[in-house]
Amino acid sequence: MKTQSFDVEAILKEKGLSLPKPPKPSGNYLFLNQVGNIVYVSGITCKFNGEMVYKGKVGIDLSIQEGYEASRITTLNHLSILKDYLKDFNKIEKIVKITGYVNCDPSFAQVPDVINGSSDLLIEIFGEKGKHARCAVGVASLPGNAAVETDMIVLLKDEKEN
Repeated sequence: MKTQSFDVEAILKEKGLSLPKPPKPSGNYLFLNQVGNIVYVSGITCKFNGEMVYKGKVGIDLSIQEGYEASRITTLNHLSILKDYLKDFNKIEKIVKITGYVNCDPSFAQVPDVINGSSDLLIEIFGEKGKHARCAVGVASLPGNAAVETDMIVLLKDEKEN
């Protein structure tokens, strides 16, 4: 059974969003690693085209809404990397899982509200395919003093379906 195709970039444009240039790894690792039909996308911070947009601790330096927006930027980076690798978002069967890390004080209890930025965007774009498992964690610091970092696991369609 063929699934309906969709245009992620058109959906983003409708929302006033665009994909950044795919970021480059900042160390000796892969940003994306495919094993069978599973794609693992490494942790990505809230840089947009190489510029850190949200720095500092959410709940102290930044509002929850700013953290939410930072989380959305991490997802745009994931999508940019996936687009660069797959060339076609219609190869995606399902978003399996995201893990979100929020730079915050140990007493900050609204980490899930921040990572909802990623979850909400994925569901807005992919609908049912965007519903995923998730882990949201508060941390003492992130690279470059980023407010948020997320990683992602994606299931691809079988080759014969593409």
